[in-house]
Amino acid sequence: MKHLAILGSTGSIGQSTLAVVAEHPEEFAVVGLAAGKNVDLLAEQIKRFRPALVSVQDEAAAARLRELVDRNPSPEILAGRSGALAVATAPGVELVVSAMVGAVGLEPTLAAIRANLPVALANKETLVAAGPLVMALAKKRGVPLIPVDSEHSAIFQALQGQRRADIRRLWLTASGGPFRSWDAARLEQVTPAQALKHPNWSMGAKITIDSATMMNKALEVIEASVLFGLPVDQIGVYIHPQSIVHSLVEFVDGSVIAQLGVPDMRLPIAYALTYPRRLPLNSPPLDLCAVSRLTFESPDVTRFPGLALGYAAAKTGGTMPAVLNAANEVAVAAFLEGRLKFPDIPRTVARTMAAHEPQTLTDLEQVLAVNQWARDFAQGLIFRQP
Repeated sequence: MKHLAILGSTGSIGQSTLAVVAEHPEEFAVVGLAAGKNVDLLAEQIKRFRPALVSVQDEAAAARLRELVDRNPSPEILAGRSGALAVATAPGVELVVSAMVGAVGLEPTLAAIRANLPVALANKETLVAAGPLVMALAKKRGVPLIPVDSEHSAIFQALQGQRRADIRRLWLTASGGPFRSWDAARLEQVTPAQALKHPNWSMGAKITIDSATMMNKALEVIEASVLFGLPVDQIGVYIHPQSIVHSLVEFVDGSVIAQLGVPDMRLPIAYALTYPRRLPLNSPPLDLCAVSRLTFESPDVTRFPGLALGYAAAKTGGTMPAVLNAANEVAVAAFLEGRLKFPDIPRTVARTMAAHEPQTLTDLEQVLAVNQWARDFAQGLIFRQP
C-alpha cells in the first residue's frame, strides 16, 4: 500500500486522484490533504479518506473546517504556507501528488523533494517558474519527478525503453479550446462563461481559461523543455481537436511513437501513482472506429499569441518564464472577474515581459521575488485599463 499526500485535493486533478484511490483502496492510503478554501468538499474528502493531516489556505477556512469535520477521529488541521509545507513532508508519506494551481505549488513541491519524496507532478508552474532549480535539486536528491499532465505523461510513456539521444522532436497536442475557429474580432467579445466550456476536458477554471488562450500549451512547452532536457526548438505543437493523441515523440530515423487514450485525467494520474505498473480503471476503452477521424493542424499564433510568448520566455530563460507565469495568473483572474477582455490576457503578459530585465536563476527567494514583481506589475496594468 502506497501512502499519499495530495496537494490541491479539491481541484480537478486532486479530485481525479482521489477517484483513483477510491477505485483501488487496496493500493493507496491518504496521509495528508492540502486545499484552498473549498472546505465543504474537503470535509467530505476527510470523511471518506481519513487523512491524519490537512491544510487549508487561511485560518478562517481552518476554523470553518473544524466545525464541519467529524471529531472522532479528527485530523490535525493547519493553515497557510506552513500547513501546505507540513502536508508535503508529513511522516509516512511515500508519494506527493503536486496538484496545486499556480506558483503557490512551488514551495511545497520543493519541500517534498528536499525530504527525498517522489513527486507526481501536475503543477506545471513549478517547472515553468523554477525549472532548473527544481531539476537540479531532484537530481541531487535522487528524487523521481513523474509527470501527471496528459501531454507530458504521454511523452514519458513513449520514451520508455528509448535512447534520449535518438529523439529528434517532441510534439505536444492541444485541443484548440472552444474558440479554435473564431476570428480576432469575435475573440474580443468572449465571456468567462464561454471560455469555461472546454470541448473535451473537465478541468479547473484557471487551466480551462489557459487552454482557451493556448497559454496552457505555452506553459507545457516550457515544462517539457525542462522535464526532458531539450531546447524549445525541438518541441512543437499540433492542434488536435479530438484530444485522443496526447503527445508524440519523433525519432531521428523518422519513426513516431504516440500515446493515445480517451480524455480522462485518471489515466495519467494512475500511471504516475503506480509507475512502472499500470492499474485497471473503470473507464471506457478507446474505440477508434467510433472516433473515426484524427485530425491535426498548426496553431495560429496571430489569434492566440500566448503560445509565441511561451517560446519567447523559454528562449530568454532565467527569470522570464516565472514572469510569464505570474502575469498570466493575474490576467486570468482579472478576466474571470470581468475586469479584462479575453485578448487582453496575452497582451498583459506581453507587456509585463517587455518590462522585465531577465536575471539568471539563483535560488527560490529570487523566484518568489520576481513572481511578486510580475504580479504587481500586471495588476498595475489591469488597474489602468480604460
